[in-house]
Amino acid sequence: MSVSSLAAAPQAVNLLDAGSLLAAFGALGIAAVLFAETGLLVGFFLPGDSLLFTAGLFSVPGTHGPVHLSLSQVLIASVAGALLGAQTGYAIGRRGGRALLSRSRAKRLHEGAARAEELLGRYGHARAIVLARFVPVVRTVLNPLAGALNVPARLFTLWQIVGGTLWTVGLVLAGYGLGSSVPNVDRYLLPIVAVVVVVSLIPLAAELLRSRDRRAVEGGRN
Repeated sequence: MSVSSLAAAPQAVNLLDAGSLLAAFGALGIAAVLFAETGLLVGFFLPGDSLLFTAGLFSVPGTHGPVHLSLSQVLIASVAGALLGAQTGYAIGRRGGRALLSRSRAKRLHEGAARAEELLGRYGHARAIVLARFVPVVRTVLNPLAGALNVPARLFTLWQIVGGTLWTVGLVLAGYGLGSSVPNVDRYLLPIVAVVVVVSLIPLAAELLRSRDRRAVEGGRN
């Protein structure tokens, strides 16, 4: 095979790499990934936070990334994928989300379900639905869990729209703002995305620590 043929051959898409996903599928890929991450229990491993932030960076005119995106298309695709995904997850939960979750062997998914149920109990439905958007894995599980727990459909729809819009638009505009203010920001893409991933995991780590502390206190009382 010639060198030119090798160069023309399509490269495999890395589902865990935001840059690879965007280069392969563009704005349509954003909608698909967010739909899967927020609507399907199999999408808990997908890089929603880093994908949104990176898409914002690649929407800045003059950025030398693997693909240039339209900011308006990115925003529309992001919001559409996140909102449709959440409603789908809720509908799945209404039809038997608990049973689907119990059949999964993914430890992270079960841990996310425990955190989601804890958020619903501690903060109430409205705040929990909004906050869950910003916590990886929890945002995958809370939607079907809300359906399984018979959270009122109107209440869920209202607050998932609020949370989904804040999450998607906020991260996309954060990436766009950074790309607009820092020259040649694409040179630092990998460390920037790494920071976004770490920051996105802070709420989950904080919830885990609080849960561990509460269990320790409750165990000391027994």
